[in-house]
Amino acid sequence: MSTPEQRKIFFSFLRIGLLGFGGGPSMIPLVHQEVVKRHGWLEDEEFADILAIANTLPGPIATKMPGYIGYRIGGPTGCVTAVLAVILPMIVTMILLLGLFSRYRDVGWIHGMSQGVVPVVMVMMAQLAWDFLNKSRLALGWSISLVMASAAGGLIYWAGLHPGWVIGALLAAALLLQPVTKTADAKAEEAIR
Repeated sequence: MSTPEQRKIFFSFLRIGLLGFGGGPSMIPLVHQEVVKRHGWLEDEEFADILAIANTLPGPIATKMPGYIGYRIGGPTGCVTAVLAVILPMIVTMILLLGLFSRYRDVGWIHGMSQGVVPVVMVMMAQLAWDFLNKSRLALGWSISLVMASAAGGLIYWAGLHPGWVIGALLAAALLLQPVTKTADAKAEEAIR
């Protein structure tokens, strides 16, 4: 892997680390923007698969996704580069700002500043959710997409089931219930009969 490509990986994930205020979930739309829309390293479907699998695995998604995506783009060096780039801003910011926040947390404008970011993160997450719902609608149709989203929401929010179990069950069902498609040769033989 060339050094210019490693630089692209580093600066892309550094941007995500710098702008991903609020932790892992708020970084997901930023990762999508960088790796799918900006650089075209992944397709939307690949990103959705990586996100689903990353949600089933233990640990913070803020390092799992960059680690895998960096590995996929640039091998082991790309993995290390992406993870370091995304965590360096967090480490530096935590060291510098946590001291300031704990010292001045009762000051009104600091409290307001931390609360002001919440709506922005909410809009970013809503946009990503809408994009995934639209992709699901195109693949499965509205009725199946809404039933699956409602069932998953019910299991996660009302039944208290961990999202990893829901995603794992859906992945297992997709593997086990794959429709059998006929190959071109089988279709040709059937047409001859």
